[in-house]
Amino acid sequence: LYFINKCSSHFLPSLTENKILVAQHPLLIVTNQTATLVCNYTYNGTGKEFRASLHKGTDSSVEVCFISWNITKIRSNSTKEFNCQGDHDKDKVIFNLWNMNANQTDIYFCKIEVMYPPPYVYNEKSNGTVIHVKETPTQIQEPQSTIPLWILATVTGILALYSMLITAGFFNYWQKSKKHMYHQSDYMNMTPRHPPYKNKGYPSYAPTRDYTAYRS
Repeated sequence: LYFINKCSSHFLPSLTENKILVAQHPLLIVTNQTATLVCNYTYNGTGKEFRASLHKGTDSSVEVCFISWNITKIRSNSTKEFNCQGDHDKDKVIFNLWNMNANQTDIYFCKIEVMYPPPYVYNEKSNGTVIHVKETPTQIQEPQSTIPLWILATVTGILALYSMLITAGFFNYWQKSKKHMYHQSDYMNMTPRHPPYKNKGYPSYAPTRDYTAYRS
């Protein structure tokens, strides 16, 4: 009986040992740059101050953000590379991430720690959550004109009217020029001319006809 009691007292601490277990969803697909990662945990100790953090990478080398709380207050913070906010609820910690990009696709792990009272306890590494951030297609927006439509319509109308007036004036000028050229081509000099070798019968004012101009 003494031996049985001694063995029971030897294994008793392992039954009452503080222990934290963490469970996470294995996969999150992010399509709108926003993700909500829930870390469910169980703890059988009597801790009063806790710290929960989210880590990125297979080796958990990058701490994304953390949250700490005790009986009276909660404090949360994130690194510059991430937009992250932590929140604590009963038996779970919620990490909200926003403005995520495709380069942040990775596996993320939750870590829960008991900071006070001693002994210091933290959970064993969980299976983690793969956050897959899909690339957001860029939309090219055409620059919108800041000029009101009525001003554009008025200017367009004025330019059209001005163009019509110029066209009408040019057409009128072309018609007058054509008519003037037609009258000049129909005019014939009726003054009588006489051959240079015969001056008889022609008035003295009649110019001498030059026949050499008709020779080819």
